[in-house]
Amino acid sequence: MRWRGRRQSENVEDRRGVGGPVAVGGGIGLMIMALLVAFMGGDPRQVMQQAQQGAPAAQGPGGEAELSPEEVEAGEFAKTILADTEDVWTELFRQAGRRYEKPSMVLFSGQVQSACGMASAASGPFYCPADKKLYLDTSFFNQLSQQLGAPGDFAQAYVIAHEVGHHVQNLLGYTDQVEQVRRTQSETQANLASVRLELQADFFAGVMLHHAQRSKDILEPGDIEEGLRAASAIGDDRLQRQSRGYVVPESFTHGTSEQRLRWFMKGLETGDLSQGDTFNADQL
Repeated sequence: MRWRGRRQSENVEDRRGVGGPVAVGGGIGLMIMALLVAFMGGDPRQVMQQAQQGAPAAQGPGGEAELSPEEVEAGEFAKTILADTEDVWTELFRQAGRRYEKPSMVLFSGQVQSACGMASAASGPFYCPADKKLYLDTSFFNQLSQQLGAPGDFAQAYVIAHEVGHHVQNLLGYTDQVEQVRRTQSETQANLASVRLELQADFFAGVMLHHAQRSKDILEPGDIEEGLRAASAIGDDRLQRQSRGYVVPESFTHGTSEQRLRWFMKGLETGDLSQGDTFNADQL
């Protein structure tokens, strides 16, 4: 993916290298599950409650630690992709007669406080509607490659674009709509609303990357395949089959691998926001 030499967003708080308490314990299985749930848009507060329940805290090194060259590059990449989302969504909102409110991105290492609660590296990237910020521990990019089998910078761009997609949903009122369903309807209906929200965020990620490609020529050979692997790696059916050996469709909250792949590709191929109304789609 071609990303070097482009504008980097200034709406970034880099808190990496700042010492503080880091949660330990709970086992690698719980950490991976928390990472997967949060990556798919799960509630980071619930994830952290599970990951930290009964776990003691270990004090990290005080002061600020110098970032490695790999960490510096990961931060520059994240800032560049966030700038791409700003450019694309500002224009798309302008065309719709609206003003795009840019989110902030918080880069952290180990643990961070958000308006949605305390989060750690184990919770993975997430968007907090309460403060309209994206939170990303850049070490997740290594986990994306090694644990989820989705390497490559375009897969990483998909992750950031997906979280910005949740910000767009927040601005457009979809997030409140889903929260209303969760508060007033059955668990089955709430799960379905959550699936529709996640699939639309996948679609929005594809739309953003479609327009970034048109305006900036960002794609290189193999990039689309990287994005497809990332989208298909996190379907509810695949994760449940890996963890349980069977699937429970009524418990899905993020969509199947096929659904997530299809909606992401629909946005990537068309770039047409009018085709992404997952909340009124007869078939997901």
